Amino acid sequence: MSKAILAVAVAIGLYNLPLASCGARQVVVDTGHTAESPGAIGPNGHREFDLNRQFTVALSKALKAQGLDVIDVAAQGSPASLQARTKASGKAALFVSIHHDSMQQAWLDAGRSREFSGYALFVSASKPYYARSLECAKSISRKLLAMGEHPSLYHATPITGENRPLLDRQLGIHRFDDLVVLKTAESPALLIEIGVLANPDQEARLASPQFATQAANAIASGIFQCLPAAP
Repeated sequence: MSKAILAVAVAIGLYNLPLASCGARQVVVDTGHTAESPGAIGPNGHREFDLNRQFTVALSKALKAQGLDVIDVAAQGSPASLQARTKASGKAALFVSIHHDSMQQAWLDAGRSREFSGYALFVSASKPYYARSLECAKSISRKLLAMGEHPSLYHATPITGENRPLLDRQLGIHRFDDLVVLKTAESPALLIEIGVLANPDQEARLASPQFATQAANAIASGIFQCLPAAP
């Protein structure tokens, strides 16, 4: 499908399939990376996977408190493959992958690690349910803004390894069609970078259970508001 046709289809709703066949109040929560391949490492040694897991546990609890059903794909150990993470998404209302951000190595080498902070959200415009994914990303971002957070925006920098188009600059939402967990999800889907772990001024806060609980409650509230009403 060409970009022009896709844009028209989204605009008139032809590419935003109904959720009648999905679990209207079921959310799949993915913990990014694994214990063996933990992702980014903060300047003070915090591993991304550990912070991701702390956050998904808090998010699962917050979602359940909102009356939503939760599938925690890391509850029995993180799946080895990215595709396995989205296996349960076919009947879900939303798939959410949780991460904590690094940054370009050249920026780190240049001593720029303190320049970047904040959260980022990613959705794919190449899949069905794009409009619902974008709606949920907006709802989540508004809740994070309300708790005093801000979007990072640096993933839109026009360089190799970044260059993710901004769909909404104010809300920090990017388009990333080739992100595997978004590309293979069979439901509305988004990925959230909770904050920039590579920033030494942010690391301790991101590792705090209190922050994880507060931000997880905000994200859960945003998810609750964007999902279809219970029948």
